[in-house]
Amino acid sequence: MPDTAAQSHRIVVGFDGSEGSQRALAWAADEARQRGAELLIVRAWTPGEFGTDEEQGQIAQKRLDDEVQAFFDQGTTPDFTTQAEAGHAAKVLLRYAEDANMLVVGSRGRGGFAGLILGSVSHQVATHDGAPVAVIVRR
Repeated sequence: MPDTAAQSHRIVVGFDGSEGSQRALAWAADEARQRGAELLIVRAWTPGEFGTDEEQGQIAQKRLDDEVQAFFDQGTTPDFTTQAEAGHAAKVLLRYAEDANMLVVGSRGRGGFAGLILGSVSHQVATHDGAPVAVIVRR
C-alpha cells in the first residue's frame, strides 16, 4: 500500500479573472493551505486574430500572473504556480486535473447567460469522471 503521507497533493483551480473565478481561487487557496497542497492556477485562452500563438500565449500567461498576484496582494499568498494554455477551458482544466486531488471552478465565468446557475465549463467539468470537483457558487 502506498505511503499517502509522502505523496504530494495538488489542487487545480480555473481562473479567468471573473468574480466567480476569484471566489473559486480564494476557496482553493484556503483549501490548499489547510491540506498542505500545491495550488495550480490554470487559464485557458483562445487563439485570436493578432500575433502568433506564441505571442498570444505569452500575453495570456503575463495577464494571468499579474491578475493572480494582484489578487493575492490582498492577503496571505499560498505556494502556487500558474499556467495559461490555448484550448477549450473544460478540456484544458480536465487535462491538468487528471492526477490532481481536486479541481475547483467558479459556477460561472465570463461567457454565457447571466441567469444561469452553472456555466458551460463548470457543468462540463462537474459531470466528467476524474478528480473530485468543487464548484463554488455565489451566495
